[in-house]
Amino acid sequence: MIVVFDAECLLCSAWVQFLLRHDKRRVFRFASMQQAAGRRLLAEAGLEVDRLETLLLVTEHGAYRYTSAIFRVLHQLGWPWRLAWMAWVVPAPIRDPLYRWLARNRYRWFGRRATCFMPDAGDAERFLDE
Repeated sequence: MIVVFDAECLLCSAWVQFLLRHDKRRVFRFASMQQAAGRRLLAEAGLEVDRLETLLLVTEHGAYRYTSAIFRVLHQLGWPWRLAWMAWVVPAPIRDPLYRWLARNRYRWFGRRATCFMPDAGDAERFLDE
């Protein structure tokens, strides 16, 4: 499973750090949208890097975005994170616009770093293009 994220976004980088801490089975790999592998995965999913409003989860079954990607990621982390599936009862036409609104404002509310997020040496092999 590959999580494609915005490595300049402080919220997105915090999400990746959260996943690195809680992914005990090490099922996730990561690609930043600023690197070639991340750009390629986004293009294959039909997403534009310039106006990206989602993280992308790529699995052997397909690509997921918005809240669908978040729920699938949390499910893979196991308990207690798997409880997030309870929010699945909220219809996607309600969940996803809220997610996109947050994504559109992520730099304004959470900040942006001048350089891309860099993993610790112990996690570097989990990042594509690193």
